Amino acid sequence: MNRASAPAAPAATHASPRVLMLGTEPGGRGGVATVVSLLRQNGLFEREGVCYIPTHAEGTRMAKIGAALKGLARTVACLLRRPEVVHAHAASNGSFVRKSVLLALARASGARTVFHLHGACFDSFIERSSPLMRRWIRHTLEQSSVVIALSTRWADFLHGFAPQARVVVIPNSVPLPPLAADRSEAGRILFLGQVEPRKGIYELVDALALLKDRFPQMRLAIGGQGELIEVKRRARDAGVLDRIEELGWVTAQRKADELARASIFCLPSHAEGLPMALLEAMAAGKAVVSTGVGGIPDALRDGDNGLMIEPGKVEQLAQALSKLLGDDEERRRLGARARATIEQEFESGVVIGQISAVYRQLRDSIAATSQSGGKR
Repeated sequence: MNRASAPAAPAATHASPRVLMLGTEPGGRGGVATVVSLLRQNGLFEREGVCYIPTHAEGTRMAKIGAALKGLARTVACLLRRPEVVHAHAASNGSFVRKSVLLALARASGARTVFHLHGACFDSFIERSSPLMRRWIRHTLEQSSVVIALSTRWADFLHGFAPQARVVVIPNSVPLPPLAADRSEAGRILFLGQVEPRKGIYELVDALALLKDRFPQMRLAIGGQGELIEVKRRARDAGVLDRIEELGWVTAQRKADELARASIFCLPSHAEGLPMALLEAMAAGKAVVSTGVGGIPDALRDGDNGLMIEPGKVEQLAQALSKLLGDDEERRRLGARARATIEQEFESGVVIGQISAVYRQLRDSIAATSQSGGKR
């Protein structure tokens, strides 16, 4: 995922914020930072009276500890002002631990709570957790007023693990950029994400090796950080090092430029939530090749608005790329269908309306409880 361009969102000025939202720094790296920045930029914070508190920051271990402690102190102070809803963006490992504790404090203060799951590997996080931690994870999910899953597959998984959880599906949102003249470069394949085995980057290099003789104009642009040295070593061994362009970490403006230049976007991941990079590529009208993992099938339909392969299958990946590299008309058709999918189902205004509806239902439940003489 890529760095969001927005600065950290300021806290709402309401004396008593209606919604307290917790997550990572909006200007940081990763999908959650991008999601939060888009929610702010597209009006959710102003519309719903959101006070945003970062509980995580990029940097050294001490910087992360400092951000967590500062976030805890600010959250406790804000809870004393009794927000109606506390909405936490969470993933696995330390992210879950931080958010689960803060949500427990929020429930103790009488607030309704929203657990918003972003973690691509939340299922494996549960599997490798101790029995005590698994009970705490299940408790956190089932005691939350609402659990937001990014896809129907993740919702099914959460229902199976925590049957009493109240799960709703709300996908990540993405802005729809204006249509522009086609600037795509023939044979240019774009990968955006953490450069690691989970993202399928090594299979992508191997697929290039299978196609290098048929498509001499083919290039792979890699945007992201991680195992770049190992990727280049593998590319050298496969005879395609001269086909690799290392972009490094990509800023928001650079990302838009790279998407415009790309002929194909490829993300052959082994595990995902609902990747922002894929949605942004679809919004830009790019033909996409990806895998059917996590929430991707909620957005990508094989042969309709992209091509879908099995994870880890190098020959399938090479065949899909070959199909698009050799057929400009099909590439343009899939790109147009991808953009239409975003416009109809994932555009920011649609998703923000769904989140606002969750808040409205929780506020209504507070009002109903108050009228019946109960406590919040």
